[in-house]
Amino acid sequence: MDTHKKDNLTTNHTSENSTRSWYVIYTKPRHEKKAAEMLQSMGIEAYCPLKIQTKQWSDRKKVVEVPLFNSYLFVNITEANRAAVFAVSSVVRYIYWCGVPAIVRNREIAEIKRWLNDFDHDELVVDHYKAEQKVRILSGSFINQEAKIVKQQGKHLVMTLEGLGLVLRVKLDQMILEKAE
Repeated sequence: MDTHKKDNLTTNHTSENSTRSWYVIYTKPRHEKKAAEMLQSMGIEAYCPLKIQTKQWSDRKKVVEVPLFNSYLFVNITEANRAAVFAVSSVVRYIYWCGVPAIVRNREIAEIKRWLNDFDHDELVVDHYKAEQKVRILSGSFINQEAKIVKQQGKHLVMTLEGLGLVLRVKLDQMILEKAE
């Protein structure tokens, strides 16, 4: 990209008068950090949450920073400038929710940053639940019960407690679960 185009993108981005929002971008695998750096060099605010992890190789251990969310990063940009991110070849697409680009609230970005500051990075695990997966409930009224995931609907899980003959629909942030063996 020549300097004139880069300066033009930066100028357009910073002079835009409309409200900026945090959008979620899907990147090529293992390109999260590189994409964030390239977007920032264009004047686009990009956030790639990183956690510190110890990697074990056959001959050594090494402490490295890895993305908290594989293939995802956040950009704080105006609606009018959303297309600018595609100047970075590592950017694949925006993530959509209900037919529109997903927007993450400022307080949710702040919460992610707080997690990374306040919690042991080895304890931060991003899980996705799949249908038919068995889990153990570690909090609430059904503590220590095993359940089977029926489906995930956004921030809710539908699961069956086979031993009790119940179907539950719970908010993910209100229940602590672990994968059952």
